[in-house]
Amino acid sequence: MKTNFLIACFFIVQLVFSQEKIIHGKVTGNGNNVEGINVVNLVNEKSAVTNANGEFQILAKEEDLLVLSALNFEYKRKIIDAGDLKSEVVIIEMIPKANQLDEVEITKYNNINAVDLGILSKPAKVYTPAERKVRTATTGLLDPLINLMSGRTKRLKQNISVEKKEMLLEKVNDLFEDDFYTQTLKINPDLIMAFKYFCIEDFKFASAVRAKNKTLATFWINELAVEYNKLQSNEKQ
Repeated sequence: MKTNFLIACFFIVQLVFSQEKIIHGKVTGNGNNVEGINVVNLVNEKSAVTNANGEFQILAKEEDLLVLSALNFEYKRKIIDAGDLKSEVVIIEMIPKANQLDEVEITKYNNINAVDLGILSKPAKVYTPAERKVRTATTGLLDPLINLMSGRTKRLKQNISVEKKEMLLEKVNDLFEDDFYTQTLKINPDLIMAFKYFCIEDFKFASAVRAKNKTLATFWINELAVEYNKLQSNEKQ
C-alpha cells in the first residue's frame, strides 16, 4: 500500500511539472528601449532578462504570475493563461515612465546641515550600499561615459531595485504570519510568496510597511487580497 502511494505521488508530481513549458515572450514599449527588462515568474521563481528586441524565454504554466520591471517602465503583471501556452510568442506591452528629476544629495559639514540652512525641511537622503555604488559610477567626468558604455551603471541601478524589494519583503515577513494569508486573506498556500511580491509593488501598501503602520498595512493588504484572488479566479474561467 505504501509503495502504491509513493508511485501515485510520483506521477502526480510528474504531471504538475509536465504542464510547464518554455514561454517565448516579447515586450513592446512604445518605441522605447526594451533591453534589460527583468522578468520573474513568482510561482516557480524562474527569471529572465529581455534582449535588445525585447524578447525573452521563461519556464511557466497556466495561472503562473509573471512580473516585469525596469527603471524606465511602469511595473507590469501578467498571468499566464491557456492561450499563452499555445501561442508562439506572447506579446506584453509595457508603459514607459514619465521622466523624473534625479535626487540631490546634500553633504554635511560639521554641525552645519541643509535643514539648519533652510535648504531642506528634513534631513538629506541616506543612501544604501547599492545606491552609493550608483552615485560613484555616475560622478566625475570620464567614468560615467565608460560605465554607461559597459552597462555597469544599468546593472547597479537594477541592484538598487532588487535591494529595496528584498528589504521591504523582510519587513512584510515580520508583520504577518503565514496563517494570516491562508485563513484571513484566503490566499492559496502555494501562492503566498507570489502574493507578497504582488503586494510590495503597490505604493500605498509599501508606504505603510515602511512607516511601520501595521493597521494601515493590514487595511491595504486586505484590499490587495481581494484584487489578487479576483485575478486568480478570472484566469480559471
